[in-house]
Amino acid sequence: MPLVTAPVVTPEEPTTPPVDLPEIGYASVTYIDPAGTRWPMTDVTADWYTLAEGVSGLGAAPYTLTSDPHPRGGARLRHVQPRPRTIVWPVLVKGTDHLKFTANWRAMARAFTRTLRPTEGPGTLEVARPDGTARRIDVYYSDGWDGRGQTATGITWDSAVVTLWCEDPYWVDAEPVTVHRETGTQVDYLVPFPSVSSSQVLGATTVVNPGDVDVWPAWTITGPASVITFTRGDTGDSFTLDMADTVHGPLLAGETVTVSTDPPRVRSGTGENLVAGLNWPYAVLWSLPPGETPVTFQLDGAAAGSAVDLTFYPRYETA
Repeated sequence: MPLVTAPVVTPEEPTTPPVDLPEIGYASVTYIDPAGTRWPMTDVTADWYTLAEGVSGLGAAPYTLTSDPHPRGGARLRHVQPRPRTIVWPVLVKGTDHLKFTANWRAMARAFTRTLRPTEGPGTLEVARPDGTARRIDVYYSDGWDGRGQTATGITWDSAVVTLWCEDPYWVDAEPVTVHRETGTQVDYLVPFPSVSSSQVLGATTVVNPGDVDVWPAWTITGPASVITFTRGDTGDSFTLDMADTVHGPLLAGETVTVSTDPPRVRSGTGENLVAGLNWPYAVLWSLPPGETPVTFQLDGAAAGSAVDLTFYPRYETA
């Protein structure tokens, strides 16, 4: 049964109703081209049809397994390598007359093939569920935007079987997970009675990754702070950023620095490259596995307003 898709709309327009798709069930699908234009793919009132029969590649990520022979027979798994994903997406395009069909065909071809322009980057396939949640995957056009070449096609209708290539095989949540920790107001040791307030540790916490695979978070630190250390409690992996070893110097109140774990990158709020401040070669820009992970944030020189914001997008095997 064909599934109808829609003309280009702005992001403010309503989400299209869900339809039954192979491998994933009921969902609304939208293609977002590199320019940010949204192309709803499941609107049953328009001129783009996603042909449900033939859609594939929306399930679990593909893997290559490397094994070693075992002397007692069989083999032992040595390494698991996720492979790029390929999505097959059959599309029917039509128009009320030949000129309208040609315009529709050219517009959708351009929306897919522009992903290959080095200045634009990938498009995004978004699968939204009736409960409002959505997962996305970056896609590049590979091949398939060819007509059927049969009698009567190419006049007011034609179809193509598009192959989309995904360098990252995992689906990513449309909404990020964020963790915020902030230093409270410091107190005088003797007023109103002997007390202690830490100028170093924002605290130990448990971060929950609701996804199916590891994620590589980004950390934004707001000053004041001089030395920043983040430790993953279950493995002991950690990294330290000593601001005194950077061209910026210690963070003042309100200044920020962001540490990205994938790709490894450290940037100040004004764009300075501060990666030299990491404690190489001992720094490990660690990931967060699925489930709960104990994490400790430590900021030397912290004061009121010092804060840490951890951000990541959960990743999933399937749409």
